[in-house]
Amino acid sequence: MSYSVFDLFKVGIGPSSSHTVGPMVAGGRFIAELKESGQFEQVTRVSARLHGSLAHTGKGHASDVAVLLGLGGNQPDTIDPADVTGIVEHIRGNGVLNLAGEKEILFTEPTDLIFDFEEVLPAHSNGMCLYAYGADGNELRSSRYYSIGGGFVANEEEMSADRVIAAPEVAIPYDYTTAEELLRMGEISDKTFPEMVFSNECAWASPNDVRAGLDNIWNTMRNCMERGMKAEGILPGGLDVKRRAKYLRQTLDSDIHRNAALPHECMDWISLWAIAVNEENASGGRIVTAPTNGAAGVIPAVIRYYEEMCPGADKIGIHDFLLAATAVGILIKLNASISGAEAGCQGEVGSACAMAAGGLAAALGGTNKQVENAAEIGLEHHLGMTCDPVGGLVQIPCIERNAMGAVKAINAASLALRGDGDHYVTLDAVIETMRQTGEDMQSKYKETSQGGLAVNVVAC
Repeated sequence: MSYSVFDLFKVGIGPSSSHTVGPMVAGGRFIAELKESGQFEQVTRVSARLHGSLAHTGKGHASDVAVLLGLGGNQPDTIDPADVTGIVEHIRGNGVLNLAGEKEILFTEPTDLIFDFEEVLPAHSNGMCLYAYGADGNELRSSRYYSIGGGFVANEEEMSADRVIAAPEVAIPYDYTTAEELLRMGEISDKTFPEMVFSNECAWASPNDVRAGLDNIWNTMRNCMERGMKAEGILPGGLDVKRRAKYLRQTLDSDIHRNAALPHECMDWISLWAIAVNEENASGGRIVTAPTNGAAGVIPAVIRYYEEMCPGADKIGIHDFLLAATAVGILIKLNASISGAEAGCQGEVGSACAMAAGGLAAALGGTNKQVENAAEIGLEHHLGMTCDPVGGLVQIPCIERNAMGAVKAINAASLALRGDGDHYVTLDAVIETMRQTGEDMQSKYKETSQGGLAVNVVAC
């Protein structure tokens, strides 16, 4: 099974694709299962149990809120972030959950929504169980779900079958599982990575719909960035992290007006754009998973660098960027992981950096070999990066890591474009190394906030 660009780039809300978007999707799937089985009308109570990383950092990632929203019939791509607080306050204040927005049932959060810190479910660290009960108190239905990164959710059967719900299973012209295969397909067809991915997308949707979808992705990213550069105040969660994107924007504008800008301020703009996105994500705003929420600032920042600082940039280049980035992201998703709970931050910011590097190289006219080389450089230099959010929040060090990942992506693309595409280490080798490194990494360094900065920085 392959993945679509619209699987890897999903519109949702912050602060986490695996801990917020995923549990919301799981709640929606559970409701759909109850309706399909004819059990929905019998339900008088529901409960949820979060395990593993979802338990350890669920509060900081708003996993509890996400479950309530999902069971209430809300979807990540359509819910207005401004409505979230009111919905949740109503549930908690009245002890009533409007199931699927259609049926009010009693809901007692301390007993009906449990963070289980002891049991880790076997298939993935981000596991959760949902239960429905009838009027007699007996269980009507229970389902187990895994939030496997980037907003992807799989049930027990899908995990055991090694597949998740993604793009429809139809024949695509370029069905690849490795970078080596994709490079060979490009040589045979004389097509670029973006052209091959676009052809695949057109097996699922019309060319105009694909282009419109790509425009929507970029517009949503750009709008998120703009909101982040205008907002001020303190990010939620208790760390008292002050938003700084607006101030950074003001100082950079001031340097331009005083004709005092230094050459390296190009990097400051890139960092600003990434920080603006991730501050919006940390505040629960509208976001695009790219390929996760925790790494959502890298790709938008690099696209904006292309758009504003690269001569000849145009909409076609932005489309090529997103399509090439998708090619890289699919390879990582198929052969390793984009989940911080499974691979650490190398799977999140590292993957985003590789996708951005490949995307930029493609947008700037790089050959397939140069695009693959750029992605390889970007991922290689994130190997071993842990996921250690302070206080279980997607703030420290996550926001700055996106800024650094964006700058490294541009550096990786530049190095690749200065060469002829020939290089010693392949992207496939680096992806496999990342997978092995993630397996070897101790769980305390994989989004549990039990190691690294999370325990060496006091969360007051």
